Amino acid sequence: MRFLFTFAIITGFITTGFAQQKPILLYPNGVPNSKPAPADYMEKMDNDFMFGVTEPTLIPYFLAKDKANGAAVIICPGGGYSGLSMVNEGSTIAEAFNSIGVTAFILKYRLPSDSIMVDKTIGPLQDAQRAIQLIRLNAAAWGIDPDRVGVIGFSAGGHLASTFGTHFNKAVIDNKNNINLRPDFMVLLYPVITFGKYAHVGSRENLIGKIPSQELIDLYSNEKQVTPNTPPTFLVHAENDGLVPIQNTLIFYDALVANKVPSELHIYPKGDHGFGLNNRTTKEKWFDNLTSWMDANGWLKR
Repeated sequence: MRFLFTFAIITGFITTGFAQQKPILLYPNGVPNSKPAPADYMEKMDNDFMFGVTEPTLIPYFLAKDKANGAAVIICPGGGYSGLSMVNEGSTIAEAFNSIGVTAFILKYRLPSDSIMVDKTIGPLQDAQRAIQLIRLNAAAWGIDPDRVGVIGFSAGGHLASTFGTHFNKAVIDNKNNINLRPDFMVLLYPVITFGKYAHVGSRENLIGKIPSQELIDLYSNEKQVTPNTPPTFLVHAENDGLVPIQNTLIFYDALVANKVPSELHIYPKGDHGFGLNNRTTKEKWFDNLTSWMDANGWLKR
C-alpha cells in the first residue's frame, strides 16, 4: 500500500474526495538557472518526503465550478530546504482548502543545490514566482480571481513563502508581461524567518551556504524585508517548537505590526514542530481560525 501511495505522489495522479490532479510543468520550455543533474541526483519519495526535484511542477487541486469561490492558494511544503513534506504539509492541506472552496496548488519546488543550479540561493524563489505568474496567466481558464491568490508555507516552506511575500518587487524569473508577483495573502506555519540569531541552521546552510556573506544573511532574514506593502499575514507557531524557535514568528509579527500590515497571530503552548493540519495538543483548529480570517478579509467571497 505504501508503495502504491508513493507511486501516486511521484506520478502526480492522486484521486481524493475533492479532485484528481495532473502536474503542471512550471517551465515547459526549459528550467532557468539549471545545470544538468548528476546521474545520482533524481526525484524520489521516502515516506512523506520528496527529494531530488529537477522538474518543478504545480500539483493542482481543482474544484467543480459550483464548489469553487475563485480564491487560490500556493502550498509550499517544508523540509529544511532538503526535502518536501508532500502529504503532511502538501496534499492534506490542499484538501482542507478545497473543503472551503479554495483552489489549491502544491508547489513541488527545486531544493537549493549547487549540483543542479547556477545560483542555488534564488532557485526556490524562482519556482514560487513562476507559480503565481502561471496561475495569474491562466486565471480565467482555471476559474480563479487573480486578485485572490495567496501562499501558505510550513517550516522552510514558510521561509520560501515569506521570501515570496517580501521579495516580490525583484523578479528572479523572466516577467516580460509584468505579471504581478505579489501574493495577496500569506499564511505561515512554524516558519523559518530569520537567518540571524534564531536561524534554523540547516535551512540557512542549504539555501545560502555554510559561510554566507552578511549581505546574504540580511537579504534572506525576511523580518528585515517587511514593508507596508507586505501581504496581510496569518501566523501559527508552537511555543515549545524545538526545531525552529518561536522567535522566528515573533520577530516577523513585530515587523508586520511596525509596518501596519494587517496580521493575525496564533501561538500554541505545545505542539512542537511539524504538526501540519492538526496540532494534537489542543482542540482548537488553526484552520478554522484561518477560514474565519480569510472570510473576514473577503478572500472567500464568490
